[in-house]
Amino acid sequence: MKFDKFFLSEDILRNLNNLGFFRTTDIQYKAIPSIMKGEDVLAIAQTGTGKTAAFAIPLINGIHANKASKRALGIKCLVMVPTRELAQQIGEVFNSIAKHTKVRAFAVFGGVEQDAQIKKLQDGIDILIATPGRMFDLIREDYMNLHHVETLVLDEADRMLDLGFIDDVEAVKRKLPRNHQTLFFSATINPEIKKLAYSQVRSSAIRIQISPEDPVSKNITHSVMFVEMDDKRFFLAEFLQQNPEGKFIVFVRTRVRAERVAKALERAEIQSRTLHGEKDQTDRMDVLKDFRNGKFSILIATDVSARGIDINDVTHVINYDLPENPENYVHRIGRTGRGFNKGIAVSFCAQEEKKLLEDIEATINKKIDVMKVSKAGYEMITKPVDLSLDLKALIEAEEARIENAKRRKKKPKK
Repeated sequence: MKFDKFFLSEDILRNLNNLGFFRTTDIQYKAIPSIMKGEDVLAIAQTGTGKTAAFAIPLINGIHANKASKRALGIKCLVMVPTRELAQQIGEVFNSIAKHTKVRAFAVFGGVEQDAQIKKLQDGIDILIATPGRMFDLIREDYMNLHHVETLVLDEADRMLDLGFIDDVEAVKRKLPRNHQTLFFSATINPEIKKLAYSQVRSSAIRIQISPEDPVSKNITHSVMFVEMDDKRFFLAEFLQQNPEGKFIVFVRTRVRAERVAKALERAEIQSRTLHGEKDQTDRMDVLKDFRNGKFSILIATDVSARGIDINDVTHVINYDLPENPENYVHRIGRTGRGFNKGIAVSFCAQEEKKLLEDIEATINKKIDVMKVSKAGYEMITKPVDLSLDLKALIEAEEARIENAKRRKKKPKK
């Protein structure tokens, strides 16, 4: 369905066209009418299906239609998100869709100085995108209030309703007008979180669930490779070298692992950069910006990047380490195959990770295809490459290449 069927503002339709949004996705088609009617919505849809636009478009349109000028008369919409990167990204989406309208949107999050954020709030905004920590700081310091909020959105709602955030959500709702609209959007939700979600919305809330039996987008081909922990770096290097045109996110369990994997790739003359919670927030923002702009093509990340980060041209996701939370598998591999693009995800599974794999398969309700590893080599689903080396020979060849690279670097110049 085309967006103009929703009777949106001409400015918004023009912006959507410029952004390449010509037809609605399933979640947008089903969610936009209910949001425009002011109904509470609980929406579950696969990663990469356009959930942010599904709530951004009707909210911006509604505020724009009801404003006589660009002057903001208090925050009308609050979007709460679990991570700083997601807050920044959603702020960019809102501002892209709201361009040339009377709507002002702004994102606040921790890890950066407050002064510029305070100045923006004092100038007046209509839509606030926020992480809980920084938002409560600004409320406590009397730089903002939520008295005029008409709509509360929880993006990545399963995370926002877990034990770490539910108290924050309830505290926020107590500050809002009694008749506010509540929207929950997520890719995954379990029965316990679902029960919490229903306790936070009106009894007439609309439930929308897209492809509930398989939370993984049909645009993603995903498989698992059984490989021992100590051999993972060799297989990663081989995979990357066989796909030189790809754009990769490689997920690891910890920030220490991220740095070690990056150094191992550097020894193999493969350049990459890392993203994890121990990095300064400005550095994290710069890394994501450079990755999005194509300045490098291999990002090694912890789960700080798994949720919601939208970089359309990621061709591959590699789970170097399987996630301990099985739902994070869905969020991780959802960084590829976004929108109408196709994507490939490969997981490395060591012997000690097989229980994690079983939990993942139980969560997604299906077995993951196995990429075979044997003495005859291993089959890559990404590309029909003839690998005649056996496992031992493959590792020896990789070690020899690294050693040769070291010798070339040490060789004195004439």
